[in-house]
Amino acid sequence: MNQEISTRVPNFTVRLSPTPLGARLARLLATERLRSCGLTPDPAALVVAELAANAAVHGRVAGRDFRLTLYAVAGTLRIEVTDTRGDRLPRPALPAPDAEGGRGLLLVEALADRWGTAPGPPPRKTVWAEVSCAPAPREPGPRGEAPR
Repeated sequence: MNQEISTRVPNFTVRLSPTPLGARLARLLATERLRSCGLTPDPAALVVAELAANAAVHGRVAGRDFRLTLYAVAGTLRIEVTDTRGDRLPRPALPAPDAEGGRGLLLVEALADRWGTAPGPPPRKTVWAEVSCAPAPREPGPRGEAPR
């Protein structure tokens, strides 16, 4: 049986404050949006979490939000996070073994099929990642029956 990938995710966009709360909300909103479209949220939710956290920490400019955009095309989910620090491009690097942070882009690199940056109208930049998206597993029926 062929299972089609839902395309109800296209052009989901939200502006969020560049704070830890805004980054957390980005992950929660992406997870809920993917589930409501019948897609499994992993690993996309982890990628959203890392890119949003980077926007909140490294792309933060007081009074300017960051933007999260999700859309799916032909089995690929594109995640875009746009902030207003176009002068700061992300670069993955190995942190010191005892460092508490600095591994986010390494995680994105490991989980995403592709990722990169795109310049926006100054002063913006977009960090994007693409991951394969699959239909979420169906829940069994109320008496353990196979889903229809």
